[in-house]
Amino acid sequence: MHKRRIFLALTTVGVVTCTTALMPSVSLAVGRDDGGKEDSYAARHGLTVDDVRQINALNEKALDLGQPGKPPHLLPPGAVESLRPSASADDRVTPPAEPLDRMPDAYRAHGGRATTGVSNYIRKWQQAYSHRDGKARQMTEAQREQLSYGCVGITWVNSGTYPANKLAFASFDENKYNSGLRNNSPRPGETRAEFEGRIAKGSFDETKGFKRARDVASIMNKALENSHDVGAYVNNLKAELAKSGDPLLHEDGRSAFYSALSSTPSFKERDGGNFDPSRMKAVVHSKHFWSGQDPRGSSDKRKYGDPNAFRPDQGTGLVDMSGDRNVSRSPANPGERYVNFDYGWFGDQTEPDPKRTVWTHANHYHSPDGDMGPMQVYESTFPNWSAGYADFDRGAYVITFIPKSWNTAPAKVKQGWP
Repeated sequence: MHKRRIFLALTTVGVVTCTTALMPSVSLAVGRDDGGKEDSYAARHGLTVDDVRQINALNEKALDLGQPGKPPHLLPPGAVESLRPSASADDRVTPPAEPLDRMPDAYRAHGGRATTGVSNYIRKWQQAYSHRDGKARQMTEAQREQLSYGCVGITWVNSGTYPANKLAFASFDENKYNSGLRNNSPRPGETRAEFEGRIAKGSFDETKGFKRARDVASIMNKALENSHDVGAYVNNLKAELAKSGDPLLHEDGRSAFYSALSSTPSFKERDGGNFDPSRMKAVVHSKHFWSGQDPRGSSDKRKYGDPNAFRPDQGTGLVDMSGDRNVSRSPANPGERYVNFDYGWFGDQTEPDPKRTVWTHANHYHSPDGDMGPMQVYESTFPNWSAGYADFDRGAYVITFIPKSWNTAPAKVKQGWP
């Protein structure tokens, strides 16, 4: 049992004790526009400044390990040297193997979120998500290692590779943003930069961004049918886009939109796509992150957000993620520290109502013997997942490809179990 620690105030909250079993629904806790402040990720998960520093460091480490052919000791571009975890500081633990025939227990449900331990999630994954060509498989040691990294580990183990996030979509209401700037003024004690960042954050519509990603994934899946080479897939994709007059039709042939399938590792693998597009399917995951990541930008933008960063193209909805360096929000006040990102796995669920879709994510990396404690896995409804934290002002909905023979994205996902 890890020792219980006193929670340090990181943003605008006081000293709190927090357990996942008693965690309120996120949709009730945030998203207010009444002058109140959103909770930070740390506040809601009972994490200290040191916890968040370690989470960010291990997120960077996971990113590094997820790049094929990169020496594991090198930090990726944009990483902060002071965040490099020492061997003694990395208390992450790979969860043990679970018997393939052991059924999972029911999750603990509260509001829009169901919670379980990582070992129970492994049991559920083996029963519901592990299938290859119709056969359940035990989660391998390598997959359990990926999973141990927390939220990104959930998406990693289900997508097969570390998330690339190149084909991302979002929705930004320019009229709402401009109207908000004209018709409002900074709140008491709020700087102009903080005001502009808040208005920009409120002008993003996660429901519409998610819908756009699902609609594009549906078009891609139609194009994949009966396409046995990349050329046929691209031709079919253009034909499907032309039917609906979708502006993606006019994307440059070298853009991430048309090249996403060819750059997917599992598309080339013999037990994956084996270079046959008809053996692949387009699925969706999500990433929440901070906009102010430009190291050459002003310190105010790194603290309060960059209104012009990571805006989607107004026609296509595509977001240029090339500037995403996984850098966390800078503290505006002493004692603050923010988590650098949060991932949620969706797959290819067919539930038409976004509010009823289920997103799988986690609180932090697995550290059962450390101060932070064991990893908890969440299944959240969309309103719960998309409500957000003070740490993030952007939500991107990303399309990736996995082989059809993988069942890591079942069409129907029921929150909790069974």
